[in-house]
Amino acid sequence: MSAVYSLEQSAPFQIWGGDQIEPEARQQLQRAVRLPVAVRGALMPDAHVGYGLPIGGVLATDNAVIPYAVGVDIACRMRMTIFGVSPIILEQKRDKFRKALENNTRFGAGNVWQERRQHAVMDDPAWRALPFLRQIKDTAWNQLGTSGSGNHFVEFGALTVREAFETARGVIEPGKYLALLSHSGSRRLGQEIANHYTQLAMQWRATLPKEYLQLAWLDMDRAEGQEYWLAMHLAGSYAAANHAIIHELITNAVRFEVLGNVENHHNFAWVETHDDKDVIVHRKGATPAGEGELGVIPGSMSAPGYVVRGRGNEASLNSAAHGAGRKMSRGEALKKFEWTQVNKQLKAHNVELLSAGLDEVPSAYKDIEAVMSAQRDLVDIVAEFQPRMVKMDGSKGKSYRPED
Repeated sequence: MSAVYSLEQSAPFQIWGGDQIEPEARQQLQRAVRLPVAVRGALMPDAHVGYGLPIGGVLATDNAVIPYAVGVDIACRMRMTIFGVSPIILEQKRDKFRKALENNTRFGAGNVWQERRQHAVMDDPAWRALPFLRQIKDTAWNQLGTSGSGNHFVEFGALTVREAFETARGVIEPGKYLALLSHSGSRRLGQEIANHYTQLAMQWRATLPKEYLQLAWLDMDRAEGQEYWLAMHLAGSYAAANHAIIHELITNAVRFEVLGNVENHHNFAWVETHDDKDVIVHRKGATPAGEGELGVIPGSMSAPGYVVRGRGNEASLNSAAHGAGRKMSRGEALKKFEWTQVNKQLKAHNVELLSAGLDEVPSAYKDIEAVMSAQRDLVDIVAEFQPRMVKMDGSKGKSYRPED
């Protein structure tokens, strides 16, 4: 613990959409690539400041995992379900879709189902492997099948497929479809894992300068590194189960044929081979974009999102943006905007908002078109998703109310 770390040399890195990225987020990446375990880095055009590694940051390390380079909401992810019906039906049966979202979603920390949802993930042996995971299992089970707060959402929208793409259920041909899109992660489980192992990492790297401490790492050949890796993967399975339950409930409510699904993690770490070397690639708020790999990049509650196919750009460590990215803090948004003006913007885009916080309004985010333009060498767009009915956490102050 008394080691003195050399932080003078920088691993190579590249930035996309640099004119859209705040200086502090750049500085965070520049610190990260100076770590002695850093191999290579990248910064996506939706980047903004985070804990340790910036949101939108990608970092490859040698035999080390950095909890705060994965993120607090471990395995936050996107999932899209594509239905075999035209999106016109949203206009024809709005009340049906409102009820489907209101009755089959729960948002926020304390808002859980009265009866626990069932899923095989709760039988994963990893829960029994560590005392830490055994202690939090009950809380995780209570939250299973729910969404978080902040920028997490469940929404219906119109999907316009430009280029055919293949899913596990079959090929989605060009055309217009009704689609369901969700964004959330591993809830309290991921937060507790991140904080617990970050504290351990900070103890091991106590001699790091203060501005580097949130980048403290765990060696993968030590027990703590292996424990975190096990817990991170459990959080990944749990986050996927959350989405699976949400989509199953809503699909059962609307009763339309499902043609296919597209989903992907962000806030995760993978063992990958780059430059002929096995490394651990952290994608914190970045979408995996290996060659041919499908992913979903959302915009905001009024701006379009995209289904993309990765181009396998090695310079970005096969990564892309995970959304539009914030252009102002939540506090700034709460001070700057009022629902009266936001409602006009939503109406102009034919978006019905069921609930949300004022800090999540469209103008708090970057221009998704500029973000996509800045990463044309990272992904190809195969479909465009336009939100039409949106539900987010509306439990805090300055939240949306239908009468506003």
